[in-house]
Amino acid sequence: MPDDRLSMADTSPYFRAATETRTRRKIRTRMNINTERLARIAALTAVTGAALLFGAGTAAADDWPSNGGGAFEVYETENFAVPSDPDYWNPLSDQHRLTSPFGTSTRIVSISFHGVQQDCWQADRDGNPHKLNTTPLDMPYAGSSKTGNFGPRHYVYPG
Repeated sequence: MPDDRLSMADTSPYFRAATETRTRRKIRTRMNINTERLARIAALTAVTGAALLFGAGTAAADDWPSNGGGAFEVYETENFAVPSDPDYWNPLSDQHRLTSPFGTSTRIVSISFHGVQQDCWQADRDGNPHKLNTTPLDMPYAGSSKTGNFGPRHYVYPG
């Protein structure tokens, strides 16, 4: 008997019916799993889209810093070089740089530790404070090497 011939059990109507039933169950199970997976992906996409849509407003205002006492000092300042100043572009200048749509026209509050300026906050047009981001300067500081003078920082208004 050749190997490619079906046995008597394989051709019986009972065997075929049982095989077809098992195959249908497998297909239904796969369809249910795929449908569930698709439903989960759609729900996740909807939630993510709603969060992006409703969360894409104006950046929330931060709080003004409070005076921590001790070696920390909180003070108002306008001592920044803005892009319209020649010192902004001078790599040898020891003045802090500020890139902001408001320049130095709105309130700027800084905090320092032992006289070294750390973080700064700037008010928007409505007076709400926003913490400024700091970025490293592209040029190494070539100015003074006095103790406590770690070179200028570049502050950037968020958003």
